[in-house]
Amino acid sequence: MLKRLKRDHQHIAILLDILNNKNSRLIEGEPVNFNLVRDIVEYMQGYAEHSHHPLEDITYHYYVKKMSVPNSEQLRNEHDKLAQVSGSLMYSLNMILSDIVISREKLINDLANYIKLQVEHMQYEEQEIFPLFAKSLNDDDWHKVEQLCNKKLVDDPLFSENDNAIFDDLRAYIANVERKMKL
Repeated sequence: MLKRLKRDHQHIAILLDILNNKNSRLIEGEPVNFNLVRDIVEYMQGYAEHSHHPLEDITYHYYVKKMSVPNSEQLRNEHDKLAQVSGSLMYSLNMILSDIVISREKLINDLANYIKLQVEHMQYEEQEIFPLFAKSLNDDDWHKVEQLCNKKLVDDPLFSENDNAIFDDLRAYIANVERKMKL
């Protein structure tokens, strides 16, 4: 399970790099594929917010109970804040894609804030939360956590080998970027 959470973070980091590149293009006044940006935010809403974050929350609550330590609400609060910010960003992107004018500065700031919050959140988890899990939870604990998470466990719709066509354009874009990086 911890490997899965870390792998998800690697995938999210790829997407945040793409968003950062798109935001840099916006700042420079260059054209941006808003459908691609929306697909990334949609993926983050659909997978990260409804599968990845609940797995982290369930694991954290299991850890708190097992170790009899005080429950910090920071993880849950950050997950809630990220959901709010992504919802607001998605609203702006949908407005743009519906040909409704949104201030470029607002979009640039909202996108930069979204990226910053995501990066800081992953750093917090990787530096504070995941080491607690690694140190305190054994194989039996992880098996119990997996059972608790069963309803939230879904295949990653972008980075898994399933036949899910929802993110085909985004998957092709990432493959193209990776191919260019290898050249």
